[in-house]
Amino acid sequence: MTKPRYFNTTGPCHPRIHYVLPSQPRLPQARQLIDMDRFFVIHAPRQSGKTTLLHSLQHELTKEGAAVAVTISCEAASVAGDDYEAAELILLNELRWSTASAPDPWPEAPPGGRLGAALRAWAAQCELPLVLLIDEIDALSGESLKAVLRQLRTGHNNRHNGVPFPNSVVLCGLRDVRDYKIASGGDPTRLGAISPFNISVESLRLGDFTQEDMEELYGQHTAETGQEFTKEALAAAWDFTRGQPWLINALGWEMTFWMRVPPEEPITVEHMEQAKERLIRARATHLDSLAAKLYEPRVKRVIEPVLAGKPVQYDETFTDDFSYVRDLGLVAMGSSVEIANPIYREVILRVLGANVEASIPVDSRSFVLPDGRLDLLKLLREFTAFWKQHGETLVRGSSYHEAACQIILMAYLHRIVNGGGLLDREYAAGTGRLDVYLRWPYGERQVQREAMELKVWRPGQRDPAEEGLAQLDRYLDRLDLETGYLVIFDRRPEAAPMEERVRFDQDHTPAGRQVTVLRA
Repeated sequence: MTKPRYFNTTGPCHPRIHYVLPSQPRLPQARQLIDMDRFFVIHAPRQSGKTTLLHSLQHELTKEGAAVAVTISCEAASVAGDDYEAAELILLNELRWSTASAPDPWPEAPPGGRLGAALRAWAAQCELPLVLLIDEIDALSGESLKAVLRQLRTGHNNRHNGVPFPNSVVLCGLRDVRDYKIASGGDPTRLGAISPFNISVESLRLGDFTQEDMEELYGQHTAETGQEFTKEALAAAWDFTRGQPWLINALGWEMTFWMRVPPEEPITVEHMEQAKERLIRARATHLDSLAAKLYEPRVKRVIEPVLAGKPVQYDETFTDDFSYVRDLGLVAMGSSVEIANPIYREVILRVLGANVEASIPVDSRSFVLPDGRLDLLKLLREFTAFWKQHGETLVRGSSYHEAACQIILMAYLHRIVNGGGLLDREYAAGTGRLDVYLRWPYGERQVQREAMELKVWRPGQRDPAEEGLAQLDRYLDRLDLETGYLVIFDRRPEAAPMEERVRFDQDHTPAGRQVTVLRA
């Protein structure tokens, strides 16, 4: 009896037990470069299918009899730190476990040269080309990373003098090889000809799924179980994930395993939204590993202007930082720098606002009207009291100072709405805004819909109310709403004291839509 397959969210995918897409069509250049005896880098964010790709390449090369192909991971050697002798021994042990064709014992060599000597001896006895696929290369750091790359570079260069060495070596990790110099304490701007970081002729980035890829993966579930995905559900999945492979699999896993949507029922957009919320609340290891990066200076420098809506200050250093954060999978470049997908967008705001949210002593039930609708105006009035009492302290204590106002209000809204409704946020660098879309179910299958825009009045700028009303007008038009809320935080040094400037006004957009304006 064949076991049913499932959506995989841990480790490499295996076609026998997982729904999985063929890896190599996503990066056909990899096999071409191996056939050309090249050394090169494959990099992509975590949980993008890198390890699955390496195993696929190994399987194909072995099945064809084209090469002796071996995959090893550097993860176990991460504990060595700068102790390159220990790192070498761990990696040699990994090689021993990965194949029966390696020399036994390994040849004697001094520390710092053992890996190179082992690979030379192995290549010399191989009747077929030797291909080494090294996964998790960025698990190594400091002197251990330098020692490994230096030996690979020496072997690569000496091949042309007839010295045996693997025909092709693939380094696979999160980042391009340039960034490994930073991880080792080197200067990324100085990558001269003798650098051990110049061993690769190409650097390939494994991209996300296309929308067609996503539909093909979900289609495998439909083909095996008969359970359909509605068109609206597929559109929502694409919008939530923007093709991030782990997120696509994680949504499928949530719905088919934890939520247990009956196979005879189609998966709908409502199921997809519920799975997204469950995923965000659970903060699985993948999401936590990304969230942990938010306080790194390089990451903060890229993420903070996105949250604050401020223009990005481009220079050579920012370009390197952006490449690093993009390689982590956190951001993408559209018309401006933006968070890679709405799920990451939500996780980032919740992580940064977690301490604020925990300090809010309010009961969400106090904001629910007798007919079940949410009293959003009352909620905002309560927020102003909270802001007057704690706002300045929270802003000063925020790591993301430029985006603190947005983070604090979002935390307050989430504290009230969490569990009863849904909040969607849109923001990007240079837009000067943060758009909020609130949906609150009530009564007999009715949904209250509210839209809000946040602006910050910064030093040297003019009052953003006019611009905010025009932007909110377009947002309301897109959502087919006739009323909305505009929140303006005044952060100018010359602004009136908090007690005087916090007030509510009524205004209208250029198209005549009614807007409640909160100045804080």
